[in-house]
Amino acid sequence: MNAAEATVEIRNRLGLHLRAAAALAETAGRFKSNVTLTRGKNQVNARSVTGLMMLGAGIGTRLKVHAEGEDAREAVTAIRELFEARFNED
Repeated sequence: MNAAEATVEIRNRLGLHLRAAAALAETAGRFKSNVTLTRGKNQVNARSVTGLMMLGAGIGTRLKVHAEGEDAREAVTAIRELFEARFNED
């Protein structure tokens, strides 16, 4: 099984709020791989808007993205690009 990982930083002004979490969950849902985000000891499924909101991630927060599955690399790349684009907000 393929695996990929990256560290991302929240750069949008509002952090990982509802709209950003929904965009992230939608992006993760486009892939077959299992994708998780980790902040400290908290790990959540990237397809879960509620889980993503529970991370309480504001601007400047660094998160680890981990994907396992046949399209893991593509999933991590798409999520990293979403973070780099500041969720198309700023």
